[in-house]
Amino acid sequence: MSQQSALDTWLATPTTTLPPWLAAQCQHARELVAAQGVPTHRDEAWRYTALRRLLAHEFRYAETATPPTAIDDCLINGLDSHRVVLINGRYVPALSDLGALPSGVEIASLSTVLSQQPERLAGLLTQIAGDGAHVFTALNTASMRDGLVLLLAPGVVLERPLELVHIAVGLDQPSVCHPRYLIQLGAGAQATLIERTIGRDEALYCTNAVLEIDLAPGAVLNHHRIQLESLQAFHLSGLYLRQAEHSQYTGINIGLGSAWARTDLVAALQGQGANCTLGGLYLTGSEQLLDYHLDVQHQQPHGTSREQFKGILYGKGKAVFDGRVYVAAQAQKTAAEMTNRNLLLSPNAEIDTKPQLEIYADDVQCSHGTTVGQLEPEMLFYLRSRGIGEAVARRMLCVGFAEEIIDTLSPEPLRAMVAEAVGQRLELAQIED
Repeated sequence: MSQQSALDTWLATPTTTLPPWLAAQCQHARELVAAQGVPTHRDEAWRYTALRRLLAHEFRYAETATPPTAIDDCLINGLDSHRVVLINGRYVPALSDLGALPSGVEIASLSTVLSQQPERLAGLLTQIAGDGAHVFTALNTASMRDGLVLLLAPGVVLERPLELVHIAVGLDQPSVCHPRYLIQLGAGAQATLIERTIGRDEALYCTNAVLEIDLAPGAVLNHHRIQLESLQAFHLSGLYLRQAEHSQYTGINIGLGSAWARTDLVAALQGQGANCTLGGLYLTGSEQLLDYHLDVQHQQPHGTSREQFKGILYGKGKAVFDGRVYVAAQAQKTAAEMTNRNLLLSPNAEIDTKPQLEIYADDVQCSHGTTVGQLEPEMLFYLRSRGIGEAVARRMLCVGFAEEIIDTLSPEPLRAMVAEAVGQRLELAQIED
C-alpha cells in the first residue's frame, strides 16, 4: 500500500447528516488531503520527524468501539471536576459527569450540537484552524464525527475545572480516531480545562485530535494537557488558538506516552495586549519520538508571550522542538521569550531543537535560547557524598529539573498525579540507561 493510500483509509465515510456549511468544509478538507499528500523530509516542518513508522501501519477509521463499563482506573484521586469522557473519539454520556453547570455554560458532545443546533457553530467550527498546519488537520476535518463543544457566555466563571478524558480502546485492527474540540470563551469569561489522553491497553492505534479555541476580549483560559497514550500508540494533536484583546491563555503540555507523537501549537494573538503562555515537559525513551511545533503569531501591539519547554531523554529516545515566534510590523511593544532546555541521560538519546524569532517590528523585547546537557557531575558527587545512592541521586536531579513545569499545574491532585507518572518514567529511564 502506498503512503497516500494509507492516509485514505483514515477517512470516515462521507455523511449527508452534516449541515450544508460543514459538509462543504469536510469536502474541501478531503480535496486537501488528496492535493497535499504525505509530507516528506524535504518539508522543513517534517525534517526531523520521519513518517515511516506511522505510515507503516494500515490504520482504518474507528467506526465503533464498545465502551468500558467503568473507568475508575483512569480517574485522578481527589480531583473535583466536571468530566467528559470520549472513547475512541466518541462522547459517552454514561461515563461522563457534568453535574450542575452554572448559567451561561454549555458543554455538549459535538455530534449532539450538530444534530440539534448546527447554526450555533456556523462561522466558528473549522474557521480557527482553517486548512491547518499540515495534512493531518485536514484529515481530522474531513472525518470529524464527535468531540466536545464548550461555550461560555460573557462574564461567566466556571468555578470547577472541566476534565476532558479521551480513552483509547483497542479494536480488532489498527484504528484511527479524529476527535474535534471547539472551545469559546465570551468576553471576560474564565475556565480551567484539564485534557487527558489515555491508552487503556497496549493496542496499536492512532489518535488524531484537533482543538479550536476562541478567546474573546478579557477571557482567561488555563489549559492543562496530559498525554499518556499507550507506548504502542501514535498521537497527533493540533491546537489552534485565537486571542482577542487582553485575553489570557496558559497552556501546559505534558508528554509521557505513545511510541510516536507530534503536537502542533498555533497561537494567533489578534488583539492588543493579548497574553499567551505555553509550557511543556516531555520524557522520551524506549525508541520513542515526541515532537513539538510552536507557531506564536503576534499580530497586534502590546502582546506578551512566554514559551518554556523542558525535555528529559533516555535510552534511544528522540525529541524534536521546533518553535517560532512571529512579530508582525504593526505589533510594536511586543514582549516574547522562548526557551527549550533538555537533559540527556544516555549517549543514544537525540534532541533536535530549533527556536526561531521572525520579527518585523522595531520596538520589541524578544529572546530565545536552547540548552542541551547532561547531569552535573558535581551535583551527583555532592549527593553521593552524603550517602545517597547513584540511582536515587540521578532521579532527584531529574525531578528537580522537571519540577519547574510540574509546579505550574493545578489543582493539587492533578499535579500529584503527573509527578507520580514522571517518577515512574524516571525509574524506567534508570533501567534503560
